[in-house]
Amino acid sequence: MKRTTNFKPHNVIRENRADGTILLRSAEPLSEVANTTGDWLHSWAQQTPDNIFIAERHGAGWRAESYAETLEKVRAIASSLLGRGMGPDTPILIMSGNGVDHGLLALAAQYVGIPTVPVAEQYSLIHGAHGRLRHAIELVRPRMAYVVDATQYSEALALDALVDIEVIATRADAKTTPFADLLKGDCADVDVARAKVGPDSVVKLLMTSGSTSSPKAVMTTQGMMCANQVQLADAMPFLRARPPRIVDWLPWNHVFGGSHNFNMMLANGGSLYIDDGKPVKGLFERTVENLSLITGTLCFNVPVGFSMLLGALRKDAGLRQRFFEDLDMIFYAGASLPQDIWQGFEKMAVETKGEVPLITSSWGLTETAPAMMLQHEPTENSGVVGVPLNGVTAKLIPDGEMRCEVRVKGPNLMPGYFEAPEKTAEAFDDEGFFITGDAMRFVEPNDPSKGMKFDGRISEDFKLLTGTWVRAAQLRIDILAALSPLASDLVVTGADKSEIGVMIFPNATELEAEGFQLEEEAGAYRCPLLLGEVHRRLAAHAATGASSSTRVARAIVLSEPASMPDGEMTAKGNLNFRKVLARRADLLKRLYAEADPAVTTL
Repeated sequence: MKRTTNFKPHNVIRENRADGTILLRSAEPLSEVANTTGDWLHSWAQQTPDNIFIAERHGAGWRAESYAETLEKVRAIASSLLGRGMGPDTPILIMSGNGVDHGLLALAAQYVGIPTVPVAEQYSLIHGAHGRLRHAIELVRPRMAYVVDATQYSEALALDALVDIEVIATRADAKTTPFADLLKGDCADVDVARAKVGPDSVVKLLMTSGSTSSPKAVMTTQGMMCANQVQLADAMPFLRARPPRIVDWLPWNHVFGGSHNFNMMLANGGSLYIDDGKPVKGLFERTVENLSLITGTLCFNVPVGFSMLLGALRKDAGLRQRFFEDLDMIFYAGASLPQDIWQGFEKMAVETKGEVPLITSSWGLTETAPAMMLQHEPTENSGVVGVPLNGVTAKLIPDGEMRCEVRVKGPNLMPGYFEAPEKTAEAFDDEGFFITGDAMRFVEPNDPSKGMKFDGRISEDFKLLTGTWVRAAQLRIDILAALSPLASDLVVTGADKSEIGVMIFPNATELEAEGFQLEEEAGAYRCPLLLGEVHRRLAAHAATGASSSTRVARAIVLSEPASMPDGEMTAKGNLNFRKVLARRADLLKRLYAEADPAVTTL
């Protein structure tokens, strides 16, 4: 199978220390880094003023802003913000999802050193999630807030926490300021304010999911974001060979969509077409429509999105041709891409254009802006997150099985959490490495250039009553693959139990298509045919030689989706396993009871 030759080979230095730890770093130097995101904007506004920077759907086509238009509007908005007395200590809360005005406001704030605080739009639109919105407001104390539509967000805007805060709205009402007013400018000296902005200036306060504690605000600086884009471009030469283009839905309140993807376009003179669809039933059709109008040179998505996209491409030869003709990279994140989906894209790429583009992933965190490792060589297998980017040092602390706890340093590492010095101090070890809590394994123990595989969160591991350790993250991936496409996600259970179990969040669309007759009972589905199919697949997995640490002996199918207001799901769509187990303690008890009709056992 012919694979792309347009890649940068790995070049890794491994240092084995006397204390057993391993240092891993790139042997390549880091290229020159811009001081601010405003430098990128000025550069492209001068070099390619008429090229589209950002666009969103408008009627049958797109509302688009060129680089020259973006710079002009950014400076006008920045002037208006300064005229209101805003600065580094007056953050702007952004309550809406992705949009052109959101992007312009964020860039204008960055341009003159005003932090933005983008939060998940669900926090505003879902009544039960208002507590999370209130927490963010109380933590960062914004001077201004932005929504796209004052009427749509009216319930959230009525919160007492937003009293006396000016609210900007693209579609305003009598209580809010029209976004268009910011475009008038205020004769404030923008250049004086811009001259004070440098690599250490805080650009964003990004809320973490708070899986084990209350959400924290990660201070993201100009230097972090600028360094990370140079690191990525050093590793992926096609980013500098031609301006990249993406059609992307990934939310900007999350570091992947809002820092990684947004800045990748801005840093490299690319074009960001905002996809107002999502990989969920009822909205994915909009994604297909958008891709029928424009396709990208890069494609970013989460595994479930790629699964839905592969199905759509199989049905539409014209879309398939357009999708692959300019494609340099397929990039997945959030979880390992199922191998059958990976192979499906490989086969389709070869049939369509004769070679496979780079199919890859990376690893990083909100605290690292985000990318720290990247697989920038072609590989045949999903789950590989690659090698350290230029300027990054990874400290690996192996156990007896060479499963390594990962700690990192690099120019894209945060200075700390906002107004949380104790939590900041706890996040670093005595050598200044950030303690990620993640685990990895070498793909080839004797060849670090082959990269590393993500192996879960240290905190997610647990022991059975027998004392056997269960590596929950990898087991979850394996069982999800075994249950595909019936399961959309699952939680691995068994801490202090004699057997491993799984609590399954079903793929409702697939169950409906297969015609399963589901009977709900106290939070679980009773369906002999469905449970029989789950039993068959778990037995097949066990028959492959599963040990006590990987043999799943019990399963229950949950009838209620994961709840964001109750903290079971984060804003980026990941399960919070602790919250699921705590909220559904009664179902966990049923999973390990005898003769429950909603439970299948091996």
